[in-house]
Amino acid sequence: MPLLGGIRPPIAALLCLLMAVAGVTVLALETTGGHDVPQATREAERQIAADAAASVRTSVESDADTLRRSARAYTPTARTTPADALKALFPADGRARGAGLLDPRGGHQLAGFGEPLPLAGVDVVSQARDSDGGPIAARLTRGASAAPRLLLFARIELPVPADPQDANQDQGQDLKDSAPTTPRQWLLVVSETLTVPPVYGEGRGVSLMDVDGRILGGTPGVPGTPGAAGTTAGSTGGSGARDRALPGVAVGAANAASHLTEASGSLLGDRVGHRRTVAGWASVAPAGGKGDTSDLGLTVLTRQQVAVTAGESDPLKVSLEAAGTLAIIALLIHLLLTFALQRPVLRLHLSATRLARAVSDGPDGHPAADDDLLRPVPVPAFGETARIGRALESIRCQLLGERGPDKAPGRLGLGGRALVAVCALMIAGWSLPLLFLANRAHASTVIPPAIVTDQQSRTLAAADRVRQSLGQRYSDLTSLAASISDRTAGRDQKPLRRALDEHDQFRSLYVLNRDGDILLRVGSKPLRTITHTPTGSGITNVNTSGRIPSIAAYAQIPRTAAAAVTADTPVVLFGEIDVHALDRTLSRPALGKVWLTDQEHKVLAANVGFRAFQALPESRLTELAAHTEGTVGTSGSARSAVLTASSAPVGSSSVASAAPLAQTGPAAGLGWRVVSARPAESLRLTAYEVQWRTMLAGLLGLTVGVACLGWLHILAVRPLRALADLAERLAAGDRRTVLYPVNHDEAGSVTRSLELLRQALVARERAAAAAPLATAPARTRTRESAPRT
Repeated sequence: MPLLGGIRPPIAALLCLLMAVAGVTVLALETTGGHDVPQATREAERQIAADAAASVRTSVESDADTLRRSARAYTPTARTTPADALKALFPADGRARGAGLLDPRGGHQLAGFGEPLPLAGVDVVSQARDSDGGPIAARLTRGASAAPRLLLFARIELPVPADPQDANQDQGQDLKDSAPTTPRQWLLVVSETLTVPPVYGEGRGVSLMDVDGRILGGTPGVPGTPGAAGTTAGSTGGSGARDRALPGVAVGAANAASHLTEASGSLLGDRVGHRRTVAGWASVAPAGGKGDTSDLGLTVLTRQQVAVTAGESDPLKVSLEAAGTLAIIALLIHLLLTFALQRPVLRLHLSATRLARAVSDGPDGHPAADDDLLRPVPVPAFGETARIGRALESIRCQLLGERGPDKAPGRLGLGGRALVAVCALMIAGWSLPLLFLANRAHASTVIPPAIVTDQQSRTLAAADRVRQSLGQRYSDLTSLAASISDRTAGRDQKPLRRALDEHDQFRSLYVLNRDGDILLRVGSKPLRTITHTPTGSGITNVNTSGRIPSIAAYAQIPRTAAAAVTADTPVVLFGEIDVHALDRTLSRPALGKVWLTDQEHKVLAANVGFRAFQALPESRLTELAAHTEGTVGTSGSARSAVLTASSAPVGSSSVASAAPLAQTGPAAGLGWRVVSARPAESLRLTAYEVQWRTMLAGLLGLTVGVACLGWLHILAVRPLRALADLAERLAAGDRRTVLYPVNHDEAGSVTRSLELLRQALVARERAAAAAPLATAPARTRTRESAPRT
């Protein structure tokens, strides 16, 4: 009869799958290596370019938002001339080269300041009309000297005069196109120099390119890196062909990338001796394609020469040795299971079927003494199959009437479970070393110095982002403090409320008197616990305990009179910065865990969960942050190191770096640090790739062994153990237990045959018991009919 399942499928599947794991091991390990520049180096350069692009995007958006806020806050009167408004709104940050006020209806210029506006090719009227009253995105153009210029736009709302005709005549405007029924506007346009983003790392250069691949500016780095603004794509010095093609390739990739994500990538340049150029590119446009930089078409390209990786050992030899060992183990296991389990079970199946056929062919239920019944049952050597074979041989003898029920044979120590355990140990002996011992990568030896330097460069970039964010908040607060009066700052909430609505990075704004008491507050409840009135302006933390750290910018409110300062006089304006905004500033892909610490190395902000004012998670990080401190009066310098598994956070190796927050600006004297730690296992190095693939091969082998041997134990070994108990009980004389087959396999077939043999034994015993009763009356009648003597 056909067998469903049985003992053969798991044994065959185990052999096939182990051979497949051996093949996967060869393919997985053979394809690693062969890179003269580690993938981790290329990934780090890509992230550095992405950080630089994010810096450009943040700078442009910040300048545009600042200009729009200044335009909204400016309130011209009916007597305000365009020249007066332009003089009041001209940015004083040093990057502005020229400005002008335009009529958005006709596009003609009403007033100008500085260098002429480079409006060639820019349709101001269409842009103002297409924006539907919303913000007008920045535009990129070139000035009279062919230098790149960034145009920023803002609207100035003018009051509706009582007599629009008279007002237009006072300002010298044409009345034919006027629209007195709607509020009039001026369009403020500011021309700025395009700032090249800062990059860190010795020998690293950066280039800023437009959509056509023209280099708008850059800093010198590796040979062939474009330098200052105005450098053309062809002026690459003595660099090779691949290095000269890097800008064009980067711009082409950026233009072809989807705008749904921040596009970035890495490129390889020429190799000269033992060094090779590695480049990273990133698009300045934000994800989603909405923002002031979405239509600029800017691309950042960074590049650096790194030492090529020394010749690594070919993993093909190791993979062939591991795969060959597994193949030998698979063949040994297959032979062992075939000759020790599969063949004995199949022979028992045939023997039991033969005995069942013999008893079924006999007349009146009596066994037929033919060759099937006379042939002995082959008994296996050990295990459950040996027990079943001995029981079948005993039952065969009982059917022939040669002897009575034998005592159940003793069990041998070795069985199917021991056989499966031996096979599992053989597979584990191959898998466990691959999981825990083979091809282990040690961070202190496999991480190249370039990776450590790149981590330090990215940590410096993170510190620069935090410094810019705090500096922007400080500038916003000082501008707000300069725009309010000490006479009304303690009573009028409108300026503070408007500033809080415009600057979502502030969680609370409040005014203090000379005693440190709050006179006026808008926003959330202040978190401050330090109640003093500082002098000057700057950045500070206003609490040293609590659930949420509080960092605040403060500025002195200018005095308008020489009167004495009383308890009701506003003195200082404070703005508490939302710590979540700083947390988002610290977050960058592939940088790891980043913390902002104070001068005592207590955590103020982080891109991971933390407790306020907790210490750094590991003492080595604290030591690294302490080593960044310089001499008295200096902010120190950045440091980086590889923390091994015994000294790294969370018990794993990591690449860590620490950098001072700022050397200049309002946060320079705070002594704060930015500390980062990235797990070494996350680096895309060949050694770690070989380690992970080796572990994967070991895990696959262990999984296949557990699955197939568990399948064999459930469907073969366990039913055989139960069948051996039933067969021994039947051979020992138990005729009352009915044997029901559970599985449609060899064990079920033997069970059905044993049930037929049990029925035959029961019929034989009944016949034997009925024979004396049939002969007793015949003997009595013979005595009665005999003559008396």
